[in-house]
Amino acid sequence: MITETVKYQRKELELKALLEITQAINENKDESVLLNIFKFTCLIHLNIKALVLYVANQEEGFEERVKHGVKQKIPKLIPYTDVDDNREIGKLNLVMPPEYSFTELDIYVPVYHKDKMLAILLLKTKDAEKDLDLDFTQALTNILVVALENKRFARRQLEQERLKKEVEIASNVQRMLFPSNLPDTDRISAKVTYFPHSTVGGDYYDFISKSADEDFFCIADVSGKGMPAALLMSNFQAALRTLLRSTSDLKMIAEQLNTTLFENTKGERFITFFLGHFNRKTGMLHYINAGHNPPVLCYEDQNKSEFLDAGTTILGAFPKLPFLEQGSRSGLSTFTIHMFTDGLTEVFNEKDEEYGDDRFFDYVNQHLCEDPEVFHEQFFIKLDEFAGNIPRRDDVTLLSIRFK
Repeated sequence: MITETVKYQRKELELKALLEITQAINENKDESVLLNIFKFTCLIHLNIKALVLYVANQEEGFEERVKHGVKQKIPKLIPYTDVDDNREIGKLNLVMPPEYSFTELDIYVPVYHKDKMLAILLLKTKDAEKDLDLDFTQALTNILVVALENKRFARRQLEQERLKKEVEIASNVQRMLFPSNLPDTDRISAKVTYFPHSTVGGDYYDFISKSADEDFFCIADVSGKGMPAALLMSNFQAALRTLLRSTSDLKMIAEQLNTTLFENTKGERFITFFLGHFNRKTGMLHYINAGHNPPVLCYEDQNKSEFLDAGTTILGAFPKLPFLEQGSRSGLSTFTIHMFTDGLTEVFNEKDEEYGDDRFFDYVNQHLCEDPEVFHEQFFIKLDEFAGNIPRRDDVTLLSIRFK
């Protein structure tokens, strides 16, 4: 029979154990410190010789977090599917490969929150004749595990805040890439419609007037989304604008952009890209299409249209472009060019039919050289009618420029 003195001594040790772990939690010690304090508290103040603590993670199962005095081989992780705890009879069944064993440990202490098991404490006592207060041991473990859960929740909150901030920064970066105003004069009329699939998209468009008679215009689609895509596109735009200040040679620009992109991403990211250059004095349009959806060129005086597909492959996939062709059109005066990303033609309807290039080409031919503002307004009404209730799967960008 346990004497009052022994009971008092045990309660005193238990209080010391409780004080040490709660004080560490209140001081916001990190996880490794809390786990070490828990381990040494159990070994010094409680009648425990060996122990293993498994704590549930969010994905796979129970992960070993504390281990002491165990010579047998035990698993680092016990999948949720391999744990069967019968709470009614107090029996724990662990399914595991034969090379693992827990025979050294003869007591198990489950830790629950409502009906969810948060942790498993397996242990062996120092002295079989001395008592071990399992309720207290369970309560102490519960305090530790809840503290670990709170820390994980706090980390998750911080991560979500970080991601939210990252998305805001990426979105702001992307907005800065786009031209603040597109021309709308008696000589040029331009209109863009841009629907990002998420807060940060992977599409990019630009219009640059190099002189009173020279205009550059482009559209691009970067692989990936989020902050990496926004930063890659930011570097791409900076490189493009730098090159345009020093040259109008589209082949050289495409080769230099490809080299810069490949060096920065080692071929792991790529960009589809269309770049056009129109000179009013000569009436010449030069362009290079780098693996992008071919824009549609509309001839107002000839009442016809065509796709512009001459160029090269996607940028950034190879250290050197395997082929490169510059397309040219001469004698242009009044014409319209429609540039778009694949999100436009890859809109699906309720029958799982893709809108496709052919439907867009047909629509353009029915509205040749229409004012870009009117064209966009009417076209997206038709596109929405086609899609019905099916949401868009990608960024959608349409840039239309009419030269008069």
